[in-house]
Amino acid sequence: MTRTIVESKTKTAIIGFDQPFCVIGERINPTGRKILAEELERGDFSRVEADALAQTAAGATILDVNSGAVFSNKMAEDPRYADNNFVEPPLMKEMIERVQAIVDTPLCIDSSVPGALENGLEAAEGRPLLNSVTGEEERLELVLPLVKKYNVPVVAISNDDTGISEDPDVRFAVAKKIVERAADFGIPAHDIVVDPLVMPIGAMGTAGLQVFTLVRRLREELGVNTTCGASNISFGLPNRHGINNAFLPMAMTAGMTSAIMNPIALPVGPKKLAEKKAEVEAAGIILPEGMDDEAFVQMFGMGSTKPRAGKEMEAIRAANFLTDNDPSGGEWIKFNRVPAKAGEGRARTGRRRRG
Repeated sequence: MTRTIVESKTKTAIIGFDQPFCVIGERINPTGRKILAEELERGDFSRVEADALAQTAAGATILDVNSGAVFSNKMAEDPRYADNNFVEPPLMKEMIERVQAIVDTPLCIDSSVPGALENGLEAAEGRPLLNSVTGEEERLELVLPLVKKYNVPVVAISNDDTGISEDPDVRFAVAKKIVERAADFGIPAHDIVVDPLVMPIGAMGTAGLQVFTLVRRLREELGVNTTCGASNISFGLPNRHGINNAFLPMAMTAGMTSAIMNPIALPVGPKKLAEKKAEVEAAGIILPEGMDDEAFVQMFGMGSTKPRAGKEMEAIRAANFLTDNDPSGGEWIKFNRVPAKAGEGRARTGRRRRG
């Protein structure tokens, strides 16, 4: 049975057909997150650390650390800050060290810059997952030697010099090529996690069916584990969580063994909270005196003021139970256990009162 081993200094994550679904937390990524990118430029890693803690608490098995940033405010003093090849290697090292200092969750080192990948590999404790290699010849020659040198598993993305094909047979052929080239370097198939590339279903109605078929082929014909950017399937559509919640269990039963995704339901922010309070007040609703913000948002079904596991995590836990990758449902029960209120966490030990 194919098993891909990813390790931190003290923890092991196993990606495999007979294992619970592996959630690779995607939040530590400045791409598209302007505030995070600006903080990193100032040397502020507090949001990186908070994301590491929150994703681990929400159930992420592995944390993806992406260093894809350019420092626009520093370009005036040094134009090299506009170049990822200059910015990312030292940034990746710092991010890896910061994350490892506060959590023991295994890591996935994510960059398109070879120097950043190697810096991350040097800084990482244990056996991280490397993200990623594609079927492009230049990329194969740059990344596969690193995979072999550091003896780590790698994500293989099913596109090559011709780009991303809409034909699933072409994407399978690219994956097969990467597996075969990796074998030439002495890298076994169990250390390759293929991303067959999930297309948005809003643009391609067969995207779901395509990826389910591809995942089965990758498992049966190549014997490799698989992953994907889970939210790609719902891109551009309303109620994306609803689509993601259906997609993930279906992909799991087709044989997908991991996904790069956000495990967190983001907290209700101050603006949304203030708007709802104004709406409640305008409706003349009288609330209990002293009600705190957390009780308020829960009363009105808004979620929580604190980061917590998202609905996608609920769907994954349920699917693990249904596919017998959560024996006796222990993890499902623990996931759904209501935290004890203050003063209620301990069993009473006093003598039973007669009456």
